[in-house]
This record gives sequence, structure tokens and C-alpha cells, in this order.
Amino acid sequence: MKIAIIGAGSVGTNILHAFEMKGIRVELVHARPLTAKSHELIAAGKEPIVELPQADCYIYTVADHVLREIVSLVNAPKALHLHTSGSMPIDVFGDDKPHAGVMYFFQSFSREKLIDDWSNIPCFIEGRDIDDIAAIYSLAQCLTSRIYEANQHDRERLHIAGIFANNYTNLMYRIAAEILKDTQIPFEALLPLIDQTAAKMHAMRPADAQTGPAKRGDQDVMNHHLEILREFRIQDSGFSSEELSAVYQSLAALIGKEHNR
Repeated sequence: MKIAIIGAGSVGTNILHAFEMKGIRVELVHARPLTAKSHELIAAGKEPIVELPQADCYIYTVADHVLREIVSLVNAPKALHLHTSGSMPIDVFGDDKPHAGVMYFFQSFSREKLIDDWSNIPCFIEGRDIDDIAAIYSLAQCLTSRIYEANQHDRERLHIAGIFANNYTNLMYRIAAEILKDTQIPFEALLPLIDQTAAKMHAMRPADAQTGPAKRGDQDVMNHHLEILREFRIQDSGFSSEELSAVYQSLAALIGKEHNR
């Protein structure tokens, strides 16, 4: 099967790397020149269909807001067309692409650190019919054995859950690093705590793993923390003391609501 990946961002470069490690040759297409070319064609009054490498499967790894535009540029009715978004519907592929689906790898990707081992990365798939699903499953199986069928409703919930579990958690790490900036304590001192908290998730429910003053209802400690945060000044971080205080109070209120009814 000839595979073309459209989009050379974090997801596209990692999927390319994963296939190449399995000895599968894949062609990578940068999306920005495609959109620029399509705009030129439209301005010239021509049909915005651009030349692409011939492939049996096109995997779109572009941002959600340009996915429909990029899809519309590809004229390959016999090929299998897959997007990798957790939020976009399958009907982003029109009637001109009868073989279509979703191959959503649930992982955080970056171009700076390519992932070598995909064996434990979950992949959530959807297809227009049973034959497409079988083809998508076979393709995903080249990289991982953790493959699940998931419709748009479930993928959307999964995507939001991932935002909380990963992106917002990373923001908390950044805030923690900023809070320690004017001390003699390095951020690395937090790593054993971070690792232990993450390890608990393999054996406990998140609700059971919660600790801290908000769970205990220790208002004196929380008030003291808020006094410190209100006087806090972080240079060049983009965070104000008011914002940090608001985040602290909001999260503490959510924890307290659950554990101190």
C-alpha cells in the first residue's frame, strides 16, 4: 500500500517516523504550500485541485480549522482517506471520497522528540463501512495493537479528557516551575512527586488518589497560600498574582466540593 501523509507538523512527522521504523515507505507532503497553491488557483478562476503523489491511502495530519480545505484539494476517489483528529467528524470527507475514516492516535506528539515505541499508544478508528474499518484496522496494526472503534461522540469526550489529563496538567507544571523561580529549589525537586502521582493512576481511581489541604478542608493552609500568591510577582511569565490566586481557588473549590460535602 502506498501511503501519503499530508501535513508535516508534530503528528505527521511522528507517524512518518513510526511507519519508517517498521520499514514502510511513506511520502510526506507539506500542507502550507498546498493551501498557498490553491489560493493562487482560486484567484486565477481555476479549480483548486493541486497535484499530489499517487497513493492508496492519504492520511491528513493538519489542524482542524484547515482540514476541510486540504481534503477538498485531493482528487483520489479510489483511495482510502483518513484524518487523525479527535474532534472532526468523518463527514469532512465528501461523496467524492467514498472510502474514508479516522485513525486517531491518542498521544501527545512533538517534532523535537519523536516517539520510537508505538506499541502501547491507543488508536481509535472509525470507518464508513466494514471494509474501510478493516483496512484502517490493518493499517493501525502496523504500529500498535491497542486499537479501538470509537465514533465522533466518544472521540470528542476522549479529546477533552486528554486536554485535562495532559495539556492542563502541563500548565500546572509550568506554574509550579515559575513559583520556584526566585528560590534556591530546582524544578527537578518536584519530579519524584510528579512521578509518584502519575504512577498511582495505574493502581487507583483518581478520586481515591487525591491528597492535599483542599481535600482535608484545611482552610488555614489554603488562606496562607493565597496570601503568598497575592503578593507573588513572576517576571516575564505572563501570569499575574490575581490569575494564579484565581486558579488556586477554583481548583481548591472543585476538590473541596467533592471531598468535603
